Order: sequence, then C-alpha cells, then structure tokens
Amino acid sequence: MSYSVQNIRNVALIGHGGSGKTALAESLLYMTKAIDRMGKAVDGNTVCDYDPEEVKRQISISLAVAPVEYKGCKINVLDTPGGFDFAGEVMEALRAADAAIIVCSAKDGVSVGLEKAWKYCEERNMPRFIYISKTDEDNSDYNATFEALREKYGNKIAPLVVPIWDDNKKVTGIIDVLNKRAYEMQKLQRVEIQLPESKAGVIDEFYEALKESVAETSEEMMERFFEGEDFTYPEMIQGLRQGVRELSMFPVVCGSAVNCMGSLMLMDYIVELLPTPMEGNYHKATRQDGETEEFVVSPGGVPAAFVFKTVSDQYGKYSYIKVLSGIITSDLALVNSRTGNAEKLGRLYVMKGKKAEEVKELTCGDIGAIGKMDKVKTGDTLCDSRKVVALKQIPFAEPCYSVAIAPKTRGQEDKVAQGLNRLNEEDPSFTLVNNGETHQMVLTGAGDIQVDVLVAKLKSRFNVEAVLSETRVPYREKIRKKVEKQGRHKKQTGGSGQFGDVWIRFEPNPDEEQMVFAEEVFGGSVPKNFFPAVEKGLREACVHGPLAGYPVVNLKAVLYDGSYHPVDSSEIAFKTAAQLAYKAAMPEANPVLLEPVGELKVTVPDSYMGDVMGDLNKRRGRVMGMSPTGDGDQVIEAEVPMAEMTSYAIDLRAMTQSRGSYTFHFIRYEDCPPAAQEKAIAAAKAMAEE
Repeated sequence: MSYSVQNIRNVALIGHGGSGKTALAESLLYMTKAIDRMGKAVDGNTVCDYDPEEVKRQISISLAVAPVEYKGCKINVLDTPGGFDFAGEVMEALRAADAAIIVCSAKDGVSVGLEKAWKYCEERNMPRFIYISKTDEDNSDYNATFEALREKYGNKIAPLVVPIWDDNKKVTGIIDVLNKRAYEMQKLQRVEIQLPESKAGVIDEFYEALKESVAETSEEMMERFFEGEDFTYPEMIQGLRQGVRELSMFPVVCGSAVNCMGSLMLMDYIVELLPTPMEGNYHKATRQDGETEEFVVSPGGVPAAFVFKTVSDQYGKYSYIKVLSGIITSDLALVNSRTGNAEKLGRLYVMKGKKAEEVKELTCGDIGAIGKMDKVKTGDTLCDSRKVVALKQIPFAEPCYSVAIAPKTRGQEDKVAQGLNRLNEEDPSFTLVNNGETHQMVLTGAGDIQVDVLVAKLKSRFNVEAVLSETRVPYREKIRKKVEKQGRHKKQTGGSGQFGDVWIRFEPNPDEEQMVFAEEVFGGSVPKNFFPAVEKGLREACVHGPLAGYPVVNLKAVLYDGSYHPVDSSEIAFKTAAQLAYKAAMPEANPVLLEPVGELKVTVPDSYMGDVMGDLNKRRGRVMGMSPTGDGDQVIEAEVPMAEMTSYAIDLRAMTQSRGSYTFHFIRYEDCPPAAQEKAIAAAKAMAEE
C-alpha cells in the first residue's frame, strides 16, 4: 500500500548505546501488529539487529529501517547504533529522517550519547522528541532524568506525560496530559484506568505549561491565553505542531519498551506533532551549472531520490533511498548526478530489518530500497534527466584511529583489500590506504570497536583472517655535515675486469627534499657517459639511511673527481663505486633522524581542558592556541609528533568520557630528539631482524 506524503513520517531513533532504541522499535512493531511476538537483543531475535555481529555483540552496529503502519499513517522508524564508533550510521539516518526521537534511559539521565544526539539535531535544525525509556526498571528515576533535561536544555522541554509510580519510584502507568487520560499495561495490552486524584495538581500544572507554549505560537493565541480562555483540542495540537516545527518546544514522553507502555502514545504524537517529509529538513541541491538552490520536496515533481545507505550482504546489494520528488517505479531510467550516467532501476523494496518486501512503486517522502544497483554509491542523487541536481553529501566525521591490517596467511593481501573495499561500500566512514613507504595496508576508522567489527566481518563474509598491528611511522634521515669520500670498485676475473673510481662530496641541502646530483669533473677523469650511472647508484642508495634504514632527504651529492680504465670501466662498476662512497660517507656526516609532525585540532568541553593539555605535554606536543566554539567547547590547536599519536583516539575518549573529538594532519618533518631517536632506531632494528 502506498501512502501520500502527508501520511508519512520519517523518524530516527538516536541516543546513547544501551538506552533502548532497538527495543523501542520492536515495541512499536509489536503494538501495530507488524510482528506477532517481541524479540529481545539478548536473544538475538529483534527485527532491527539482524547482522551476525549485532547478534553476537548484542548491540546495534548498522542503521536498520522498520516501517510501522498506524492510524492511516506510515512511520518509517530508523533505528541507529548508539556506539560512538558507528556514528556514520547515525549521519545516514539523519539524512533520511525528518525528525528525531532521542531515547534516554531513566537510569542514566543526561548521558554523553544524549548530548551528542542533541548536538546533531541542533546542527540540522531538526524537530525532536525525547523518549525516557526503562521507566519501570529497578533504579530508574524518571523525575531526576526529567529535571536534568530541564536544567540542561531549559523550559523548551515540554512534558506530554505524567508517570504514575509506586512507592519504589517504579513507573506503573502513564497519564496523557493533553487528553487527561490515564493508562496502564496489562499483558502487553493498554488499559485505561481512573485518573489518580493525587496527580490532579501536576496534570493541571503541566497542561497550563503546554497551553502557554501554544499561546506563544501567535499573537491572537497569546491574547486569548491572557484573557483566561481555553483552547480547543485541535487548537492545542495545531499550536504544539507549530512549536515542534519551529524548535520552540521539545516534547517529552516516556515508557517501557519491554511491556510496551507508552508506545501507542508515542505513535499518536509522532503522527500528530512531527513534520511530514514536505515540512521536514530543507535540502540544498547543486545544479549542473554549479549553482546551489533549495530543493523542494514535491509529490508532483519529476522523480528524484537520495541514496542514504548501501547494504551488500549474502542476500544481495540494496541501495536504500528516500524519495524526494515524484513517484519512483522499478523500470524507470534515472540519471546518477555523480557520474552523469543513466541507470535503469532494479526491483523496488520496502525494508523491514533484513526482510525485503517487493513493491511496484515508492511515493514521494517514502523510504525504500533498490536491488542490484552496482554503480550506485551512498550519497548519490538519482534524478530525472530533465532536472539533474546533486544533493549535499552525508557529513561523515573524519576517521582518525589508524591500524595496519594484514592477512594471517601470506599471499592473501588482495583478498583482504577486496573484502574491505566491499565493506567500505556499506560503511563509507572508514578509509583504506596502501602506504608504499611503510609497506603497510592502513585501515582508519572511528575507533577500535569499528575496526574489530570489520575484522570479524572479513572472516565471516569473505573467509579471510586478518591481523592488526601498529602503524609504522615514516621517519626520514638527513646529514648535518659536509663529507668527501672515495668509492673504488675493482674486480679482476678471467677476461675483462670491472673498474670504477669516484670522489664524491656529500653536503646538507635544506632547500630540496629530493637528492640533488651535480658534477664538477675536470679534464675527463670520469667520462661523461658514466655520470648517469653514478647518479643512479646514489639515488638507489638514498632509499636506505645509515641510522635506521629510512630514506635520506635534503642531500646534495657532487661528483668532483675519479679515474677510469679504458677497457674494464663499465656503468655497473661506476654505479657500485658511487654506492661505496655513499656507505663510507654517511656515518661520518653527523646523520640525524627526522620525524613527521602533524597539526592537531582537539574539540573538548571546557571542563576537560586541564587533562587534555597535560596529556599533550606528555606527547611532546606544542600548544599553538585555543579558541572557544561558543557552545561550551574549546578547540585546542597543537603540533604533535606522529609517533605519539597512535593511541590518541582511544586515550582522548577515556580522558573526556567520549565528549572530545579531533582531526590530525601531517605538516612537516622535524629533527627527532635523542631519546625518541634511540627508540625509533631500536624499533627499526627489531623490525629488520623479524
């Protein structure tokens, strides 16, 4: 059944790991009879956590879609992981959603995950509800959580419910403030109960607060409010809808996913208060002429869709799309604005977790998937040839936790690379680079858990085992003193011999990184035709420095004298002679190791400044400056040696309770201090022995 754009709601469930997002999605599916029994993450049988890794770890790893049909509306619920290593999945969900439900547990209050979720919504001007979960569990405290939210985000936090609790602060039922009706759950069924007299005052107080929020949406309402007039129910809903859309209020609901308490009320409010895809986030599109314009979501427009996620597993490849204009059917030919090529669409599906249900069409505002689109990637815009536009890409955070990855069995490098490239289609938030200098395949992601999951998927899906190790630091070497040396190669065997003899001056050359070769030979002591051989010999030698075998930079080599034999001299003899001169000169030229230094920008809340600065000093970092971001965070800019940054992603998380983030980019090479140089040389020797 297809729904018109007015009857579709796209909602992302976001929040801290373990706050109950997947369980909430499960209870919404159960209450709308989309499933006939409730699954549990512990049992590995929920609709949204279906990947073998999710079942094994009992956490969400990727975004899942669960469509729910309720009161003539289709609610596309996008269940996201709460783990910070999987924030890329949250970015994808927020691109497809028109509103968010931030799930927070009544046991944890305002967690880091909640703060991050709130920040994501603020950046996107996204309407949002807060759902306080686990209200009926031991040690839960709805009041404390609600007060903490009010304290952090102010009076815009508007409660639509009043919980009823027993003597142990456990919530046993809830009261709908707007309708002034009370409910409790009996055997997973909602039953209306008498309003408790003790709650009358609280209900009136909350209702007045909601009325005030509604009054603030227009002058006329404000006047009526001050004259003490009552608003009708449609007026209240209309006012609250406007408040939610204008971000002047953030409704709070609560419940328990395990016994489905509050689930129906949540869906009522999703349908009544949250925006339709036409009223949701406005999109920016780039036309073919490079100009940007506002993209208007319109059911009557030419077909257009945005690919917000790709899944390629044993069931096949699916490109998840949100239809932003017109109607999309399975035999349609649309232009991929990234490549400029026309793509004939494959079969269309509506996804429910891993289940794909084939459909004839997807209407404007709806979310579905196209099968087997090999050339289509996450972030692509598929549009009609009459109006080709590219929507803004998904803003994935820059990955900064790097490890070297290699196959356990030699010779399977290609298999590892191919597997990771396939996984990269699904998860564009990590990168894979073959570093020619350190001879390592370097995998860079958000953190150790993401990397761990990728290694596990390589084994389960592509049958290749991989091992991780620290990334090597690409040091360099240079000399600090001028040295002149002779290189003489003489070999007499039966027949013609080999003879080459050179005198070379080696000197520091700070202006050029590459070796500069020059010659000052007088009187033909070395014939011109042997110069290229001498240069070639030196270039090959420069790849290995005298200290730890790293490439030598900032070097000038001048060939100024030598001798030759008219019969025995050859190119190979002069090449060898040049290398002998290099080997003799380098140890005497006062060599030093150079280490790469990067620019680090760390964003942390003010309260962690001391810890982060102290830690940077330990890492030999130089702080260059600080600037406030305006929302209680500071950006610290520093220069830090790359060798000290291998575990920074994990250490920063520990120091700031996951609130800190950073970027790090190489800027230049600097002389390595003696202690660090010794350590690097010892490590290089150990590696050579291996």
